Amino acid sequence: MNRHIVIKGFVAALLFAAVVQLAGACSSRAASAAGTRAGVQTTDAGAQAAGAPQNDFRWRGRLAAGRVVEIKGVNGGIEAAPSSSGEVEVVAEKSARRSDPAAVRVEVVEHAEGVTICAVYPSRKSSQPNICAPGGQGRMNVQDNDTQVSFKVRVPAGVRFTGRTVNGDVEAEGLGADVEATTVNGSVKVSTTRLARARTVNGSINAAMGSADWSDELEFQTVNGGIELSFPASLSAELDVETVNGDIESDFPMTVTGRFSKRHVTGTIGGGGRELSLKTVNGSVQIRRAS
Repeated sequence: MNRHIVIKGFVAALLFAAVVQLAGACSSRAASAAGTRAGVQTTDAGAQAAGAPQNDFRWRGRLAAGRVVEIKGVNGGIEAAPSSSGEVEVVAEKSARRSDPAAVRVEVVEHAEGVTICAVYPSRKSSQPNICAPGGQGRMNVQDNDTQVSFKVRVPAGVRFTGRTVNGDVEAEGLGADVEATTVNGSVKVSTTRLARARTVNGSINAAMGSADWSDELEFQTVNGGIELSFPASLSAELDVETVNGDIESDFPMTVTGRFSKRHVTGTIGGGGRELSLKTVNGSVQIRRAS
């Protein structure tokens, strides 16, 4: 009985955290059309490039190294890849079966940390408009609108990437800075020369990182799906791994602390120090050493 309560509590907590974080969206203030502000130099701030299909959105701009490009969607996947132009390039493609895609706008918000771009759905209540804002701020409710907005992003080396959606996969491969990827119904796949963080509910997590020097806790969570991570040989961490229906595997030698269990392992890799938390319910956890 107690085990069932713990499992249900974990699932409920993860679902609540994901919905609170992801169902929010993007800004009450539109970005200025051109110029440089907070490290963002917009070269094409128009929502519609000349000659683009009616339901496509295109934006490009320069971000200084260390800044972040954040994409917030609801229905639709997010794909990120390296930029060859030195600029951030964003394309959003809208499609729907019954709703009007033109009613969903894509909004750009420049802020001190970089730029946030959101799919903003029409609101039923004018007193509670959907809002595009960075991070956990903003508000988003699709109100039975079935429009899908799929984002494709090109990210320059040194620019951080954050992708958040609810219904869709998040893929960010070959990047050269920190990555954060979050969804609810979808899988996450990340590869970067730096660090990654990922969370989903119904989907797997696959992340390959070229760095192991984080300072705070590094966390990966899902409910229905496995977790597979790749780290450089220099990994040192205090490990906390949990699964209910799955196996736990590690390429790194580990000193187990506390009571050993096939479903819950705490231990030290290398010299320890940094916290690494990996949690799922239905899936295996694999920690790989990068070749």
